[in-house]
Amino acid sequence: MYKPIIPEEILQFVETIKKFVKKECEPIDDLIEEQGKIPEEVVEKCRQLGLFGMTIPEEYGGLGIGALGYCLVAKALSWAHPAFRSLITVNNCLGSQPLLLAGTEEQKRKYLPDIASGKKMTAFCLTEPGAGSDASAISTTAVKDGKHWVINGLKHFITNGPFADIYIVLALTDKEKRARGGITAFIVEKGAPGLKIGRIHQHMGSKTSIQSEVIFEDLRVPEENVLGEVGEGFRIAMKTLDIGRLNLAASCIGFAQKLLEMGREYALLRKQFGKPIAEFQAIQWMLADSATEIYAAESMLIDACLRYDAGEREPALASMVKLYASEMACRVVDRVLQIHGGMGYMVETKVERYYRELRLFKIIEGTSEIQRLVIARRLLRGNLSFE
Repeated sequence: MYKPIIPEEILQFVETIKKFVKKECEPIDDLIEEQGKIPEEVVEKCRQLGLFGMTIPEEYGGLGIGALGYCLVAKALSWAHPAFRSLITVNNCLGSQPLLLAGTEEQKRKYLPDIASGKKMTAFCLTEPGAGSDASAISTTAVKDGKHWVINGLKHFITNGPFADIYIVLALTDKEKRARGGITAFIVEKGAPGLKIGRIHQHMGSKTSIQSEVIFEDLRVPEENVLGEVGEGFRIAMKTLDIGRLNLAASCIGFAQKLLEMGREYALLRKQFGKPIAEFQAIQWMLADSATEIYAAESMLIDACLRYDAGEREPALASMVKLYASEMACRVVDRVLQIHGGMGYMVETKVERYYRELRLFKIIEGTSEIQRLVIARRLLRGNLSFE
């Protein structure tokens, strides 16, 4: 395959992951769906491959393969059950990036090696019942008390909430300033007095992805667990989202590629009116439109990742890729379900599983509407140029 701009070492690692997916992951799709978890022996193989620390520099125990390598691996993993994406994403993105962006050297050396190895799992506590798309509206507070901060509040929709070892928590430290210097990030460890897990959320996707409420009741955090400067939390959170959005786009592309192959195979196999349905123009156009959109999304992703790794951290680029790829994947799964007809609605084809899973991707890491706002605002301010 012609990929001259991708370093050879990354291509080789991606090929290793593709073989792992084909041999170890795809065959257990149904088992994972049935049991609601990935077998521990396969999780351990993910650890051995370094999948929990792809974005973490080698000096802290990770692979340090950058956004491009990470996203190409995420795309490859998405040919297997969506549980694999859920397994590795938080440690590579929301759980580690705040530490890399703003952590002290002591904090990095204390937490990142265990995150990179998969020994410890992370959670990112930002979203609240009254603060979703408007993240600056959080009501969880942190009040200084001597050499500690006291946190009170409730977060919800927190991935890994019930079993995380390390929580990155965003709390309001100045109600007047809010997003402009009034939100601070904290590191909270599992078992801290006052840290409680609330209800486990039930959703339409796979039960392998666990989200819950995380409750803080007079939880005391030592001042050395402040991440970055006091009041810097909102900026840290927003910068963290860029690589998360690129990764989500990569997963959407991988899912869409898998679905397109499922649609192609079924169209060649299924016969109606005496011939394979692949011979009907209506089916051909569904496949052609899907292939074209996948190619466009992948081209956008590679370009955005290369720019990100080169230091061009333009948030609108990540938003554009996330917006296009998530909406593209939803169009692809809808077409592939239509190609399958009534069988596409049945559990045994797996198309319905992807149909349910992919709908979430237009919401998480910022809704499609929020992505459009980010893009438009950057464009109108003159920050985004295509010259």
